[in-house]
Amino acid sequence: MSTTFPSFVLSKDNRAYLLVAVIGAIIQLIIFKLCYPFADFFSDSYSYIYAAAARYDVNIWPIGYSKFLLLFRHITSSDTAVVAFQYLFGQLIALYFFFTLLYFYPPSRRVSIIIFVCLFFNPLLLYLSNYISSDALFLGLSLLWVVQLLWIIHRPRTYQIFVHALLIAALFTLRYNAMFYPLISAIALLLSKRAMLWKLSGIALPLVLILLFVRHTKNSAYALTGTRQFSIFGGWQLANNALYMYPFITENGQAPVECREFDQTVKRFFGKYPEQAKTVSPRDGAFYIKFPQAPLKQYLADHVNYDQDSTNGIASWGAVAPIYGSYGKFLTRRHPFAFARYFLLPNVLNYCLPPLEKLEVYNLGKEEVSPMAARWFHYRSTHVNVISLNIQGAILLLFPGIFLVVNLFFIWTLILWIKTRHTRIKDDAFQPALLIIGMLLLVNFGFSVLASPIVLRYQVLPMICCFSFSLLMAERQGMFSPAPGS
Repeated sequence: MSTTFPSFVLSKDNRAYLLVAVIGAIIQLIIFKLCYPFADFFSDSYSYIYAAAARYDVNIWPIGYSKFLLLFRHITSSDTAVVAFQYLFGQLIALYFFFTLLYFYPPSRRVSIIIFVCLFFNPLLLYLSNYISSDALFLGLSLLWVVQLLWIIHRPRTYQIFVHALLIAALFTLRYNAMFYPLISAIALLLSKRAMLWKLSGIALPLVLILLFVRHTKNSAYALTGTRQFSIFGGWQLANNALYMYPFITENGQAPVECREFDQTVKRFFGKYPEQAKTVSPRDGAFYIKFPQAPLKQYLADHVNYDQDSTNGIASWGAVAPIYGSYGKFLTRRHPFAFARYFLLPNVLNYCLPPLEKLEVYNLGKEEVSPMAARWFHYRSTHVNVISLNIQGAILLLFPGIFLVVNLFFIWTLILWIKTRHTRIKDDAFQPALLIIGMLLLVNFGFSVLASPIVLRYQVLPMICCFSFSLLMAERQGMFSPAPGS
């Protein structure tokens, strides 16, 4: 391809896309903020803000977003500025993604317009960006990572090793879902047409940066909680996942020494609520973390003086997290089939139709925010006003179903793609990209089902990639007749 990428983007055929995307993003953001003058908050938001205000290097959640808030605070205390940055940054990366698809895998005008409209006139991205949460920033950087992988495959350059490594490290500080990204990156690097030393350097450098971050996080956690742990929330998640199967098993084994008191708390809870506990499933979210009477919160209340915790709960949660992690592993290893039946299988169904969760209502249905958030963003009071607390649930109602349909369409077109491999025209550019996206979707599915809470806001990146490449793949199999003038 002789045309440079900047020339391609600014060409006569593509200037209209660029202009409409920029103007459309600005107009949509203005209208949205007139309807939602204040940012959206939930419990994670306050945790991020507290860690930023305290300048901690460790938190219950990955520390990267707190550092982002702290950095942004040096520029402005406006929550509108944070939301606008999150949205416009995401739209900028979406443009990069869109034009990269057009540049390397030129689709018909009809398919281009469908992808364009779904990327740049999508209410989900506005609502996601309105959260004081890592979701929008993680999505934007993850989409940038996907674009970088496509460029590494088709146009590998030396500087990409360093950009890619920094990008992976930044993503890892925002959300631990990024822990499987190096695997996908390694496949892309191995597919690129460069020397083996270049490929190995590209694989190794992100791992070095991640290991340095893990070591720093463990040291910071030790200073704050007294235990060396990388993910405070990880121990809570392991125990929560294992407890879904507890009402259906007979557990008479000897728990590890450090878990025996917690084991008694678990037995008392399920002895008190035997039938009610059987109705709880992963569809209810992290139930055993959120429910105050559940063993996790009860044990915390009985063994840690939360009221004297000056770290907004970070030290308290961190103190019990290793116990919960050990207990979760103990139960899972002893009852792998029950774990598969009562957690993994329901979680597969959960993945197919990821719940809206926090996206269902604005600010958890409240017209008040924490004084902490009001101080951080210099609100006049803790009261917030919006056009409606509940309308976003209706607007976003179809998105879980759309996610399911898009995944089924991708699987169907992929099966046809494999079946017609000997009869269709060979596409050396598209084939390796499809392999990368396919691996991304597969590994994301496995990671989500095994280890991560499944909610719609965590699945926006796979939905974008799945949708875009399904259309590109379908068109290459003749499923769409070319639009006039394409």
